[in-house]
Amino acid sequence: MPLGCLIGHSSRRLGKPATWRRTGRKYAARTGNSRRTSRIGMPRANLPAGNSKSSEDKLVQLAVAKLLGAIYEADFLDCSYGYRPGRSAKDAVRDLSLALTTAKFGYLVEADIRGFFEHMDHDWLLKMLSLRIDDRAFLNLICKWLKAGILDTDGTVLHPETGTPQGGIVSPVLANLYLHYALDLWVERVVKPRCRGEVLLCRYADDFVCAFRFEADARRFYRVLAQRLEKFGLALAPEKTQVLRFSRIHPSMQRRVTFLGFELFWFIDREGIPRVKRRTARKRLQGAIRRVKEWIKSHRHLPGMEFVTGLNRRLVGHYNYYGLRGNSADLWRFYRTAVVCAFKWLNRRGGKRKSFTWAAFGRAIEKLGIAKPRITESRCLQYELVFA
Repeated sequence: MPLGCLIGHSSRRLGKPATWRRTGRKYAARTGNSRRTSRIGMPRANLPAGNSKSSEDKLVQLAVAKLLGAIYEADFLDCSYGYRPGRSAKDAVRDLSLALTTAKFGYLVEADIRGFFEHMDHDWLLKMLSLRIDDRAFLNLICKWLKAGILDTDGTVLHPETGTPQGGIVSPVLANLYLHYALDLWVERVVKPRCRGEVLLCRYADDFVCAFRFEADARRFYRVLAQRLEKFGLALAPEKTQVLRFSRIHPSMQRRVTFLGFELFWFIDREGIPRVKRRTARKRLQGAIRRVKEWIKSHRHLPGMEFVTGLNRRLVGHYNYYGLRGNSADLWRFYRTAVVCAFKWLNRRGGKRKSFTWAAFGRAIEKLGIAKPRITESRCLQYELVFA
């Protein structure tokens, strides 16, 4: 589908006249003019000038993101979960824990790329795009977004040589494409054939875990990984990168891996069977508790139902992401902390005299409908056979 037609289709969906074909030609014109364009209004500080909040720019980025997604979705490997339709972070955690439970993996390489979105090399990215796209105007459009100046707080315009447009709609697709060539295909075509045992890569954006059967394979991968990423202008975060012994033979909470806000570790259940348990990462749980406490304290003046509605939004949002099987204890800990904090600050709303007793507050909670923890993980027959 031509770029202009897709832009027109997007504008009709937003309830605006389908007159964006001209805009599409303006952005994709084969003129070769790459100078920074002036725009109506002043962009916010530290926001790329090429990423303005205008409807034109957002619609064009949306169109480009759709085109790139349609082109590369068939190329992306199953190990990639970030910014793809029908896939989420919870799916990545679920599939990783299932694979670690059923397959014969004994070692993990946990890695995180430092400042990934700010250090993507523009030349490499354009080379990667040119492997599948032969439209120079389309590539020039993406190049203009990458090279767009950033308005600093002192009024100077900085021209970045690396990174993607900050907050741009097209940035997630470009980031996923970058690591598809820099990491995913390298593991699939180079690393796996050279390993003695099984290898599994699970990646969500720049956060990934690689599982190996043998320690020698894991150590060798750990040594060459930094060199591979350095070739593409990237670097690992040492504090988040390690080789970890992860086996049912040595179940322990001390040997746990952190991935997408969850901690995974082997434990022995009540029936004496080793299983991979998932719980909320301690830093994520403490941060969520701190934020909900601050919200309760600063919004205790709201009327009853308005306060409950706002609190439920935060509770349900937490349950929706962290509501995996086996994580009920941390969900209830988050809920009880929010209830105790609400009791504390609502009792101070009317002065020194208490407004509630615990019994009265408990009845009010039941009547107002404070959201209680629930498991939100979708059911999967194969998954239930392992974690039932």
